Amino acid sequence: MAEITAAMVKDLREKSGAGMMDCKKALNETAGDMDAAMDWLRTKGLAAAAKKSSRTAAEGLVGVAVSGTRGAAVEVNSETDFVAKNEQFQNFVREVTQIALAQGDDLEALKGASMPSGTSVADVLTNNIATIGENQTLRRAKQLQVSKGAVVSYVHNATAPGLGKIGVLVALESEAPEAALQDLGKQLAMHIAAAFPQALNEEDLPADLIERERAIAQEKAAESGKPADIIAKMVEGSVAKFRKEHALVSQLFVMDGKTKISDVVAKAGKDAGSTITLKDYVRFQLGEGIEREQSDFAAEVAAASGVSQSKQPEPTA
Repeated sequence: MAEITAAMVKDLREKSGAGMMDCKKALNETAGDMDAAMDWLRTKGLAAAAKKSSRTAAEGLVGVAVSGTRGAAVEVNSETDFVAKNEQFQNFVREVTQIALAQGDDLEALKGASMPSGTSVADVLTNNIATIGENQTLRRAKQLQVSKGAVVSYVHNATAPGLGKIGVLVALESEAPEAALQDLGKQLAMHIAAAFPQALNEEDLPADLIERERAIAQEKAAESGKPADIIAKMVEGSVAKFRKEHALVSQLFVMDGKTKISDVVAKAGKDAGSTITLKDYVRFQLGEGIEREQSDFAAEVAAASGVSQSKQPEPTA
């Protein structure tokens, strides 16, 4: 069984909002598996519905760039936030984002593409690692394009123009005026940054995510002691609610808390005099899904001083 550290309990507490003792029990019950512990807390009604954590698990930058009907987002990771403030690193992310905008989002093709200097992206990255002194990784990229309309970008808490920790692209297909598309796109992008949808439509939600939610709902409903047919309806109702809350078009607009995103788009199209279709979106949050190694600070201090935690000196009076 994995050792349950104070850092693990603290991390789960921050992600779930549950009490410290509940988090410790959840980790013990699940052999230290963070995702399973979150599910355990939810089945006991001790944690909110699991959105991906807002805490980043890796440093670096997300870059976004647009050109008319095309846009691209790129994530480049580094070991520390200090590197994200480095001008050499920022220029690299900015230039790679422009390459993805022009050439597409296939990572292997991106690594082999030529930078403005004439050197390949992969070689410049290797050089940056050597000169900056930290490991860096071109992690992912995504390009969006519409036949007519606009792709609108947004960076939450930008470090520099087009660079930050959360980057969003919104693809709107329409013959509506550019100003109307830009205004709608910016509002939708801000919503996406805040609301963290898991897919554009309910049917696009990952099957494993739905099955995981169904299992949680089943266990919670079973504890009610109600008849099987009632439990089945409770489970389906819970899953249906989850689908609506995690698909972008059925989410409630964060600006007013009551209008569905699909209705926001429809109204914008009516006001602009032309149908607007929300074709796709991208939301890159720096480090999402990457596990950062947690350390026990007290153990590190003890190790650095050569003192065993089990044999630390008694405090003197």
